[in-house]
Amino acid sequence: MVLSNNKSSILGLLLFVAFSIQFFLKLEWTWLYELQQQEMYKRWSGLFLALVIGFQWVLSLVRTNRRLRVHNLVMQNIHKWIGALCPLIFYIHSMGMGYGYLLLLSYIFFVNTILGYINLDVIKNNSDVLFKGWMISHVAISLIITILMLFHVVMVFYYK
Repeated sequence: MVLSNNKSSILGLLLFVAFSIQFFLKLEWTWLYELQQQEMYKRWSGLFLALVIGFQWVLSLVRTNRRLRVHNLVMQNIHKWIGALCPLIFYIHSMGMGYGYLLLLSYIFFVNTILGYINLDVIKNNSDVLFKGWMISHVAISLIITILMLFHVVMVFYYK
């Protein structure tokens, strides 16, 4: 099986499916839902999610800095495992997907996590065109997520 050596992709896909099931069936843990309504919880869990998204950019830094490049494989592995946990981290912050730009941010966030799970180790293709297309897409979408996340943070603090 293609996914047999990609445990982080399997975990990520399972967490994404679990998030989707709870979202579409409107399954909620009352205690978590009540926590998510509290302003301080929203801010701290949002900070955690923002730090996770920000930390994912460290892989780009490692890959582009000659002195750090020796850590590429370790950082890539950490990047994949953190990416696998993203649906759970998102769920801890919010059981829903929001409205307006938050819905857009949520959709783009999950599209990018799925794109990450279906990485080139999973696809098992050495095509240079596929690699470049996948990498450009993943990084470009990550940039959009980061910009929307920063916009969200500004809006949260501007209107509160």
